[in-house]
Amino acid sequence: MSTAATTTTELEVLREVERRVLWLSTAIIDHANRNRSDPSGLKIGGHQASSASLATIMTALWFSHLRSGDRVSVKPHASPVLHAVNYLLGELDERYLTTLREFGGLQSYPSRSKDPDPVDYSTGSVGIGATAPIWGALARRYVSSRFGGVSAGRQYSLVGDAELDEGAVWEAILDPMVSELGEVVWIVDLNRQSLDRVVPKIGAPRIEGMFAAAGWQVLTVKYGHLLHELFARPGGDALRTRIDGMGNPEYQRLLRCDAAEVRDRLPVGDESLSALVAELDDETLLAAVRNLGGHDIAALGDAFGEIDDSRPTVILAYTVKGYGLATAGHPQNHGSVLTEPQMQQLSSDVGVPLEDPWRRFAPDSDAGRLCARTAERLSRADNGSGQVAALPTDIGRTPSGRATTQAALGRALLDLTREAPEASSRVVTLCPDVSSSTNLGGWVNKVGVWSTAERKDWFDDDPETILHWRERPTGQHLELGIAEGNLVGALGELGATWSRWGQPLLPIGVLYDPFVERALEPWSFGIYAGGQSILVGTPSGVSLAAEGGAHQSITTPSVGLEQPGCVTYEPAFAIDVEWTVLASLARLGRPDGTSAYLRLSTRPVEQALAAIPSDPAARERRRRQVVAGAYPVRRAAGERADLTIAVMGAMVTEALAAADRLAEQGTEADVVVVTSPGLLFDAVQARAGRPVPGPSEGWVLDAAFPARRAAPLVTLLDGHPHTLAFLAGINQVRATHLGVTRFGQSGDLASVYRHHGIDADSVVSAALDLL
Repeated sequence: MSTAATTTTELEVLREVERRVLWLSTAIIDHANRNRSDPSGLKIGGHQASSASLATIMTALWFSHLRSGDRVSVKPHASPVLHAVNYLLGELDERYLTTLREFGGLQSYPSRSKDPDPVDYSTGSVGIGATAPIWGALARRYVSSRFGGVSAGRQYSLVGDAELDEGAVWEAILDPMVSELGEVVWIVDLNRQSLDRVVPKIGAPRIEGMFAAAGWQVLTVKYGHLLHELFARPGGDALRTRIDGMGNPEYQRLLRCDAAEVRDRLPVGDESLSALVAELDDETLLAAVRNLGGHDIAALGDAFGEIDDSRPTVILAYTVKGYGLATAGHPQNHGSVLTEPQMQQLSSDVGVPLEDPWRRFAPDSDAGRLCARTAERLSRADNGSGQVAALPTDIGRTPSGRATTQAALGRALLDLTREAPEASSRVVTLCPDVSSSTNLGGWVNKVGVWSTAERKDWFDDDPETILHWRERPTGQHLELGIAEGNLVGALGELGATWSRWGQPLLPIGVLYDPFVERALEPWSFGIYAGGQSILVGTPSGVSLAAEGGAHQSITTPSVGLEQPGCVTYEPAFAIDVEWTVLASLARLGRPDGTSAYLRLSTRPVEQALAAIPSDPAARERRRRQVVAGAYPVRRAAGERADLTIAVMGAMVTEALAAADRLAEQGTEADVVVVTSPGLLFDAVQARAGRPVPGPSEGWVLDAAFPARRAAPLVTLLDGHPHTLAFLAGINQVRATHLGVTRFGQSGDLASVYRHHGIDADSVVSAALDLL
């Protein structure tokens, strides 16, 4: 049920609140730039014009239509408007209004994890914040169907029109699953300006058609009530035709004109339009050319009332960038800040003294009472953050024969359903149409595919069908289209349910490792926003030899060294996969949690090479080393070795073969398997007294690379060699680093390894050269 304003008095009160929101958002930016000294001389910045563009829309939405179960993503440059609204609702202390872009203060863009006031979605990376409510809606539905107890509500995105240039936007809109999400509502701030200019060909009809073709309801709020009233007068048809046919730059220039110039430019020889313009006083004429629907509270209320909750909705709201400010419509107003005289004029217009900018409404005033009622209506119960049932650290299996780390992932997930069914019920997997080719078929057959309703599997009785697509509300696998941005967008929101809805999930996204880099930026932003998940890249490296250079990832091994909030593992053996997956799952869905990235391979490895201890205490010691980042898989006889070979992932076969050949020549080598270069680097930093992101397992350096066994070092991985180059500094030894530094080509495994210099011959040669 809408709480839209229905009387003239209510509209006037909303307009009073709108003016105050405009003032506060402008003053927040003004104070940051005019009253705060920055010795560096760097511009502090802010976006007064972009904020003004959205002030009416946010006033109408928050103070008339939002419900407590609704969530809103606010376009990045309108963050001061969000803080202004929260301040009027009592959700933000006054002391923060002077801290925009100050260390420890209000963030440049809305941040769920860093701002002091309520923020539903972090935005700032263009296109990602806009699509987040889509995946938030999907995550809410998943939690509701699986566990219940989650309140319903709409998921709003307030989007800048230039943001629609982002490919991530259309990838999300076009995913088949999205057309069923009727709670999704986008409001496009159609001000037709970008950072540098007035965009000449932003056309609403084209945008309308694209959304409609994707199955969305399209509502357009182009004109306000004043213009509609003028359209009904004699000459009104000519006025509508003139404005409709006007290009964006010409219209924006009209906004910069005084009344006399408007009278001269607008009619262009049309007698009926000239007569209509002549009837209007200057104030009405200037108000009319600015009377777009996105600045008309009643027109916006009408549009909100037409939302069809059976499908996604987009509202295209025409606005003026800088509406209500002296910079309105100027093509370079994006980062401009009002001058002091302009602030004085705005102060006079809204009735707030410049020397007392943060004045709230009197509690007994109409506006004060509206703020109080709105705050009460939008108050939310604390969902808390539920806990995941205990996870085992070791399932107890000892793999044998030849196996791949990719296949081991599916095996570990299936084992978890038997060993820890309650915790396993929180696991949800996602794939961009690659479930069968990444060995998740057994898991999908076991847990089913999630869908809002049960759907018939028409191939269930086909004896040649191995992967069964059983869709039901209790399923635990989500299949998206081939768009990595959508995968990690959904992954981020499924990973945020612990804090958003009080229901923790354990989300795992699986995609081909060559495409991890494409997904990395939105996944990173999801981590920044509080999402905790596991991203699995498989198959990886040039070990995918037959696929050629286009599918051979090189740089992904260093992700864990560089990505905040994430632990990276590249297991060598199947048991390493089990232990690192369990450890990564245990870090999810908690206030101090972290995400993980696992880089797996389709290269079969003989599991006996892992030499897993049979003694329970020794086995547990090995597990702890695997999870902490490294372990010795082979030690040379005696107090010290002649050489150390540090290896990652499936290259362990080459490392051990090289060690055997070196031993035949009288050179004894320790072989150390590195499972997490990021964790080892943190341990090195912590040992040097440098700050690290979390608790550091410094002991692992002594276990894997004890000083008493320090020897020249050869590092080896199927990826860029710089990933392990820092290991030479642990004991200050001479080193050679082998890896992949150029694009590959198709071929058999031996030829490809030899081409890149990562075969056993290359390891032996590098060792002898080093010694």
